[in-house]
Amino acid sequence: MPGPGGQGLENVDWSALPRPVNDGAASPCLPGAALPDIALPATTGPDISLARLAGRTVLYAYPMTGKPGVALPDGWDEIPGARGCTPQTCAFRDRYADLHAAGAGHVFGISTQDTAYQREAAERLHLPFPLLSDAALRLTTALRLPVMVVGGTMLLKRMALIIEDGIIAHVFYPVFPPDRNAADVLQWLRARQA
Repeated sequence: MPGPGGQGLENVDWSALPRPVNDGAASPCLPGAALPDIALPATTGPDISLARLAGRTVLYAYPMTGKPGVALPDGWDEIPGARGCTPQTCAFRDRYADLHAAGAGHVFGISTQDTAYQREAAERLHLPFPLLSDAALRLTTALRLPVMVVGGTMLLKRMALIIEDGIIAHVFYPVFPPDRNAADVLQWLRARQA
């Protein structure tokens, strides 16, 4: 689906889109917070509680993935930080092995879309990791994650969390451009490997 300047879902001219600003919605409450024990539906099968995972987990949040041939919400490209879910997800896919090598025991994407919608994206994009659904907004509400409302639907704002044994160790927010998020996370992980 063409975007600004005729780009598709993955090839976007970021300079043509409004930058998200740091509205303070991700701090100071998130760093150091313990994740609640909430099981989230996963595209790969059983529900997953991030609070129960040992080691280091990378969780990136995105508003919603698009589907080829299906229109995005009206005005999507004018919403700061909205566009770029597919490029962000593909960057995490492409750096998946590097993220593991740098100490990430788990990698997940999360949105408020339902699992069936996410499963289509996971299969189409050949993701080696699960997408988690917070369609019921349980984790979003418990952690007071940054959100935006588009067309009456509550969507997560783009961010990434590093979780260590159920505790949020680091927050990347705001994220722009989205396709650089995985590289920034990888750089953070590598800096802490020693």
